[in-house]
Amino acid sequence: MTPQSHFMVVAAIVPDRESGLRALLDTMNLLPGMADPANALVPFGEFERLHFARFAVLPDTVGADFEVFDLPRPQAPLYLAFLGECDGPAQAQLAEFADKAGEGLRRIFAHCQGFDARGDLLAWLKAHQTPTSAGYVNWIGRTVRQVRENTALQKALSSQVPRDGTAADDPQAARHALMAFVQEEQLQGRLLLTSEERTPFDWQLRNVLHAVGIPLIGLILLPLIIVLAPFAIVLLRRHEKSDPEFCPRPERAAVREMQQLEDHDLTNSFTALGPVKPGWFRRRLTQLLLLLIDYAARHVFGRGHLARVQTIHFARWVFLDDKARVLFASNYDGSHESYMDDFINKAAWGLNLIFSNGFGWPRTDWLIKGGARHELRFKYYQRRHQLPTQVWYKAYPGLTLTDLNRNQRIREGFEMASMSDEEALAWVRLL
Repeated sequence: MTPQSHFMVVAAIVPDRESGLRALLDTMNLLPGMADPANALVPFGEFERLHFARFAVLPDTVGADFEVFDLPRPQAPLYLAFLGECDGPAQAQLAEFADKAGEGLRRIFAHCQGFDARGDLLAWLKAHQTPTSAGYVNWIGRTVRQVRENTALQKALSSQVPRDGTAADDPQAARHALMAFVQEEQLQGRLLLTSEERTPFDWQLRNVLHAVGIPLIGLILLPLIIVLAPFAIVLLRRHEKSDPEFCPRPERAAVREMQQLEDHDLTNSFTALGPVKPGWFRRRLTQLLLLLIDYAARHVFGRGHLARVQTIHFARWVFLDDKARVLFASNYDGSHESYMDDFINKAAWGLNLIFSNGFGWPRTDWLIKGGARHELRFKYYQRRHQLPTQVWYKAYPGLTLTDLNRNQRIREGFEMASMSDEEALAWVRLL
């Protein structure tokens, strides 16, 4: 199994070079916000281990909210973020970017402070990496190669399966005929089905240590947690009753700008940035909750769902500016509206758990109640904090997680030595 990684390079933009940077990024697109896989700057389609990637300018669009409550507005730089998800180590992916797209990346990052166009690009990229505080992978171990091979297998089999319903009369015979066809396609070199790679030992070791270590630390600290819990609850309730709630309706022009970048594919990107509520309590609570979310994503929710939400390919939470702000980025199936409704109806408590620590979030009770359940206020809040993604790439356009899961079941069924009649019929019906 090849595990997946997140990478993110963040750099401050030279103030008077923002417009030039935006114009340059636009040249990478076929449609608004949708990357040309063969663009001249960073030809994403040449990177075989790359699932998703994006360039996003990160302005401070909601800092003025503090002034509404007579609070000093935090000073935040204007950033450029280059982030994505890949198979294998993130460092290896960055090295491949520097090797194959070095000239294009130099042209892009030349708009950023402290960039030396003649310096070591890979070293600069590594020096400007920002760690992921919590990261989610829909299916840990499913590589870009597997997605493409499984899709090719599905198309090959679907082209041969009988459409008159006769396969139901003898599903075993139908399956054997289909398998024989695929085997012939493989012999002729028209269909490639490679074996899964061995799981890296160092990743396995780190994963086991993480799975055991976090609960062990919690167990060791349990007496202290019991002592401090009542004080934490009192502080939480005090903050929940006094923290500012600010969810005005977003400007129509900003919403229209966002909508122009959406629904060009069955999958969309989401990028949002906002400040953490002032004070040490909220900042430490956010750190703790992201630690727990990251643990759950790595060891509980890596097989097709995040809580009850099954439409997210990848997601991440990242601290910026000494933990004063949090970036959330995801790749999801369906429309923006359905994405928000999915969270409200299936995981509102999860949204509240972490995002209630964001300045202005709809008021919560006991950390998980209320908040996102106030549907209109929540939708206003998230739209106001959402940022346009200037360039977004997906390695397998037109395929949803439903398609990926179906094609994976088809591949697994093809590799089974034998099936019962019921299993064979269910497998044929997947085609």
